[in-house]
Amino acid sequence: MTNTAAFDAPLHLADDAVLIVIDVQQGFERYDHFGPRDNPGAEQRIAELLDLWQATGRPVVVAQHQSASGPLEPGTPGYELKPFVARAKADLHITKTVNSTFYGTPDLHAWLQERGATQLVTVGIMTNVCNETTARMGGNLGYDVVFPIDAMHTFDMAGPDGETIPAAELARATAAVLHSMRFAKVVTTDAVLAAGGARG
Repeated sequence: MTNTAAFDAPLHLADDAVLIVIDVQQGFERYDHFGPRDNPGAEQRIAELLDLWQATGRPVVVAQHQSASGPLEPGTPGYELKPFVARAKADLHITKTVNSTFYGTPDLHAWLQERGATQLVTVGIMTNVCNETTARMGGNLGYDVVFPIDAMHTFDMAGPDGETIPAAELARATAAVLHSMRFAKVVTTDAVLAAGGARG
């Protein structure tokens, strides 16, 4: 069980905090396939965090999802990273076929352990799918996971009763679960930027 006091304290960003940028790929612009999204400012917020990490020399991990077909299929334009992520210097590039970045290639957990990293900041697409799954696994593995909820987005989804749940409501539910169950510290991008400062 994670120390509850750590969640209630002001955010501290470690000098070696790892930014994990998840699935920021061009295929997610296919709204005809994925449907309506929330948080139109997500990419700007992700870019701001990438700029901070690059300026301070903190490590960046970029994950890219491979689907067998559809908008994220390798070899199609949709598989490609959005340009602002593709331009960033990544210390590790992971490809994956499932929801968790911890189940990709190369092995994220092994890489983090080799570095002695203890704090992860997860951003990207989608809030309640790959971002949430990665945050949950990170929390279970003992990492201090920071989840800037405005640096990610998701899409409307249909529930088992056929009713469509708006993306913003799904994101709110994800934030509540991660926070209340102490999987991650749910914050804003501004809080991370304010805690970032100069490395060292």
